[in-house]
Amino acid sequence: MPSPCSSTFISRCPEESLELARKIAAWARNGDVIALRGELGAGKTVLAAGIGAALGIDEPITSPTFGLIMEYKRPAGGWFFHLDLYRLDNAEQALAFGIEEYLFDTEAITVIEWPDRIAELLCEGTNTRFGRLCHLNIEHVDSDTRKIHFTTI
Repeated sequence: MPSPCSSTFISRCPEESLELARKIAAWARNGDVIALRGELGAGKTVLAAGIGAALGIDEPITSPTFGLIMEYKRPAGGWFFHLDLYRLDNAEQALAFGIEEYLFDTEAITVIEWPDRIAELLCEGTNTRFGRLCHLNIEHVDSDTRKIHFTTI
């Protein structure tokens, strides 16, 4: 398994977060899972929407909090899955709705908000069925500024 890589970015406005999202989309490949962590209002959905837009999704990408999952066909082929697990209590609930289909789809890039709800499914060494696992931890610095720590395994 390759060694982890990490970087930290400072975003002072949504446009800078969208620029980071474009870079992540250019880096991402089918089978990758991107886990977005941060408190409510940190900017997880902004990043998810930016990644989707950079992958060619031209419809609005909003938080799938009530539906849990949004599926988008990418124009260049493959899928973009956006999962919001805020309403789940644990991985067992995610397994009950078939989360494996989204985590292990080799033709998709999957972005997950609130990934801690399924932490045991995303543990390094536990699961080798998806591509790279990228963690983005988003911290509020002030009302406009975010510190985004990017780690990939």
